[in-house]
Amino acid sequence: MSLIEARSLYKTYELGAHKLNALDGVSLTIEQGEYIAIMGPSGSGKSTLMHIIGCLDTPTSGQYLFKGRDITSLSDLELARLRNAEIGFVFQSFNLLARLSTFRNVEMPMMYAGRNRSEREHKVSAALERVGLSGRRNNRPNELSGGEMQRVAIARALINEPAIILADEPTGNLDSRTGVEIMKLFDDLAQQGNTLILVTHDAGVARHARRIVHMADGRIDLTVGANPAPAESLAGPLGSAQSPSPAPRPLTPDS
Repeated sequence: MSLIEARSLYKTYELGAHKLNALDGVSLTIEQGEYIAIMGPSGSGKSTLMHIIGCLDTPTSGQYLFKGRDITSLSDLELARLRNAEIGFVFQSFNLLARLSTFRNVEMPMMYAGRNRSEREHKVSAALERVGLSGRRNNRPNELSGGEMQRVAIARALINEPAIILADEPTGNLDSRTGVEIMKLFDDLAQQGNTLILVTHDAGVARHARRIVHMADGRIDLTVGANPAPAESLAGPLGSAQSPSPAPRPLTPDS
């Protein structure tokens, strides 16, 4: 059973007398442990597909199976519970709560899940160590750099041990040097067997993935690469020198 299976997804918006297919019959399968990039220009449908994969939206027609479960018929409450338990989000704009410390931001999904205080303390501390932010646990977002805020967001995405990590333009608000550091962190997560889905228009970001799905006009027009077996976990904090990036993948079969 595939982790994610999308079958002939359509997402249609009515604009007066006209209809716009943001997704036009998209089918896609993602296996456990894959490191995949969904790439395309603005208007290609990649963000719409991301919202459906992340259970933030539902298709107009078609079928979306998550761990074999058809999510298209779930209620809003059921979708919210699935998101909290199974999907870790990393956004371009970080989406941290300004009034909360690093620790409290990372802790929030566990509170929604009803985890006890002792478990939250242990797991949040471990997550912050994992992304190299143990010394910043009491700082608020306005006291952190852009790269540090994205590391907090990644720790938060990991905290409930989700089935997938969904990252939307994760380096979009970062300078090039910090973007490289964040992508090394994602590479390490992939090395450890996590399922990562990157949504990006940036070819440099997409090349980190083991499979690239290119979208245009609401359709998948090119897929490059395959999913090798996940490597063994590496020692050391994520994004450290002990965590090499995978070799870049070409964007076209003959490049």
